[in-house]
Amino acid sequence: MDARLNLFGNPFAATFLGHLNAAGKVVTDSPLPAATQELVKIRASQINGCGFCLDMHTKEAAKAGETSTRLSLVAVWREATVFTDAERAALELAEQGTRLADAAGGVTDEAWANAAKHYDEAQLAALVSLIAVINAYNRLNVIVRQPAGDYRPGQFG
Repeated sequence: MDARLNLFGNPFAATFLGHLNAAGKVVTDSPLPAATQELVKIRASQINGCGFCLDMHTKEAAKAGETSTRLSLVAVWREATVFTDAERAALELAEQGTRLADAAGGVTDEAWANAAKHYDEAQLAALVSLIAVINAYNRLNVIVRQPAGDYRPGQFG
């Protein structure tokens, strides 16, 4: 299976991805816990059907020490007992921020207030930025049908 467009070989796409990667690096270096970042990336990628990002972020999370149990249960986090209250709040915000078109009001006040109970302002800014960035990556990869399965942890630095 080949992608419709080579995002890595096309000069315009490469420039755009460079800027998107720089934005992602700002989030990576933020005070938002790394485990929470990966869980949010995985959940948004599940919702958006982005196999490439799921492949990447589950492998990166596993390499960083995330358990197979938690990785397997991200899609059903509401029913799972393995996530902290803070992680649950982040996952709820990620879901609502990813499914904007599904709700006329966007992110609920309740979801925001719950996240604000667990994260300070810098972490909330990072969380919102992360949700935006992973959704952008998901859309790029889904639109071009970027193949999944061959990602190696650390492949992009």
